Amino acid sequence: VILLARVSVAARLQRQGAEILTAGHTPTVAMATKFTDATLQQLASGELAALPLLQSVAKELDAAIDDPKVAAELDKQLGALRSFQRAEFHMPKKRTIPQADAAVANLDDESVYFVGNSLGLPPKKVREYVNEELDRWADLGVNGHFTGKKAWMPIDELVTGGSADVVGALPSEVAIMNSLTVNLHLLFISFYRPSGRRNKILYEANCFGSDFFAFESQARLHGLNPSDVLVPLSTREGEETLRTEDIIKAIEAAGDTLAVLCFGTVQYYSGQFFDVPTITAAVHRAGAIALWDCAHAVGNLDLRLHEWGVDGACWCTYKYLNAGAGGIGGFFVHERHHGKGLPVLAGWWGQKKATRFDMAHDNISMEDGASAWRLSNPPVLQTVSLQASLDIFGRTTMKELRGRSMLLTGYLEALLRQRGLISDKGAGAARLQLITPTDPKARGCQLSLRFATTEAMLAAYAGLGRRGIVVDDRKPFVIRAAPAPLYNTFRDVQLFVQGLADVLDEMDTQAPPAKRAKA
Repeated sequence: VILLARVSVAARLQRQGAEILTAGHTPTVAMATKFTDATLQQLASGELAALPLLQSVAKELDAAIDDPKVAAELDKQLGALRSFQRAEFHMPKKRTIPQADAAVANLDDESVYFVGNSLGLPPKKVREYVNEELDRWADLGVNGHFTGKKAWMPIDELVTGGSADVVGALPSEVAIMNSLTVNLHLLFISFYRPSGRRNKILYEANCFGSDFFAFESQARLHGLNPSDVLVPLSTREGEETLRTEDIIKAIEAAGDTLAVLCFGTVQYYSGQFFDVPTITAAVHRAGAIALWDCAHAVGNLDLRLHEWGVDGACWCTYKYLNAGAGGIGGFFVHERHHGKGLPVLAGWWGQKKATRFDMAHDNISMEDGASAWRLSNPPVLQTVSLQASLDIFGRTTMKELRGRSMLLTGYLEALLRQRGLISDKGAGAARLQLITPTDPKARGCQLSLRFATTEAMLAAYAGLGRRGIVVDDRKPFVIRAAPAPLYNTFRDVQLFVQGLADVLDEMDTQAPPAKRAKA
């Protein structure tokens, strides 16, 4: 019986996959809705909206928006644009996903990988780039520091320009070094200078834990009681995201007591994209400093750190930038702060190259720009891993990736609504609450789905894993799904939504009768 059941499930999975794969082979329809690089740029700038375009495709195909034909048409058109680079990445097969179960998944299929917000996929060039440096080490030994196109001494310069392009900065404003929390501490060393009344740090009450630990320890470093100077800002009762007007009011209320505001550019739990230029301007009107943790924004959004007047920012490179687990960090200081004598923790890599190896103690000559904050020589293998990814980003623009992302995540939201799986308030017949803003301008690619209980969230997470669908859970209640525009497809979105619907149905079937009745 078990064998027959498994054969039946496998046959159903094969039929479903065939339906989606062959949807694009229906008789050709002359589509009026066309997608070009310019379309993506217009989406990113707000000249076009994603949902009407998606609905137009469905209407022209005489199909529901969740029909596989729609996904196939979107992948056909958008897959031909330079913002889609899936072929440059390794996509895990379902059989390599530890949780995948042959009873409910075809293990020969590629996984549905919606967790680039936690760890991006490896570019295929990474292995080549890393092996080149291992070979150079074997062949050259210490001479690798100064020999060849990728001499190790200045190797971080190979990724500075590409990183600056991704975050909307001048190359002189960017340094690639350390890891995120180390770089956050370096920013605070320079910019958090409590004096008299001006000693407060304003931050999201639900900020990422490592950021909070940095804030608290920086307060203690200055001999201050964290409870006296840390000012957490909470959402309104019953709401999941912070309103911009409430952030502005908090800044104005702090007034001349505010020293630093530090927010995540994209809130890691809810997926909210904060209005960086508006908030930064308000901080400056209060005479304070605006620092931003861009971990969930870099490679995800069309950032403009220089244009927005951000004082300082930091980020990791292992999420949307695909540089590998624990990858090297990024660091930004606006050019108006360069050469102004800010306190820094100095190291030899912050000294000018011409004198760095003189080893003299009486000839301190700091590098210009953000490079002055560097401490030690960059890890070569991490740096070339980042280079492999930045080479791919260099084929397109962040504006085009942002436009493609708006379509992908808009399609994800549309299908979840079409299937009755989400609501905005957790009310009605919908099973899950979407806590990410529904305004595409106020989010990146991530949607955060809130479950009623931790138990239900963990059960759904396990059910998705069994189907070879890779997402992540954030306790207490949220599953985060993030279709990354560089490599995820509209078919991936279809498969995720179908998988989630199947999991929820399965959970309903397995729930005790009383709970099913309540649901």
